[in-house]
Amino acid sequence: MRRLVLISLSLAVLVAGAYVGSSRSSTLTMARAVRIAACKQVAKPAPRSSGSLKAPTSTLDPSKRWTLTFHTSCGTFVVLLQPKTSPHATASLVALARKRFFDNTIIHRVVPGFVIQGGDPTQTGGGGPGYTTVDTPGAGTRYRRGVVAMAKTQTEPRGTAGSQFFVMTADAPTLPADYAVVGRVVSGMPVVTRIGKLGDPSDPNGTPTKTVTVSRVVVGKH
Repeated sequence: MRRLVLISLSLAVLVAGAYVGSSRSSTLTMARAVRIAACKQVAKPAPRSSGSLKAPTSTLDPSKRWTLTFHTSCGTFVVLLQPKTSPHATASLVALARKRFFDNTIIHRVVPGFVIQGGDPTQTGGGGPGYTTVDTPGAGTRYRRGVVAMAKTQTEPRGTAGSQFFVMTADAPTLPADYAVVGRVVSGMPVVTRIGKLGDPSDPNGTPTKTVTVSRVVVGKH
């Protein structure tokens, strides 16, 4: 079952319009090529089966500062978790990272001007840890650039989360408040932006144009 972020029609049109038929100077085109070239050329890791794990039974201490540092073939970015907003999903991410569940996975979905998505060891967009959690987002939740949230299928309840996460590369005012917000990028946003360029706006599946690997996700507690 694919855990895809749903794009509203209006957002899809906006994203397509940002690339199709636009004129760019040679300077901007060259700058974009340099950003893309900064990603290492890496082999696609072998796919693994979905997990058969159990959800954590405890949540994170909200008085602590919890971070996840993503080491990718395009650089490193750091996410500050929000355990008060999504206590179950954030506890799950920390537990999975400590079990090295995310090691040698890929960013399997890139939609330019919208999101990058990863967290699936099967590399198909349909894998997970073997369980789900639910943290229903507030009706006023907004998905802005740098926000990190959890992907789900259209039929799953609001706030359902497995292991697949997405990072917003632009504001998405039309995206409904259906996805559990787990944090925001506090360092390395240029890396996220770089990865976000590696997509074909005409591809409805968001297949990246270049392999991007996540070699390790490191938990920080301060």
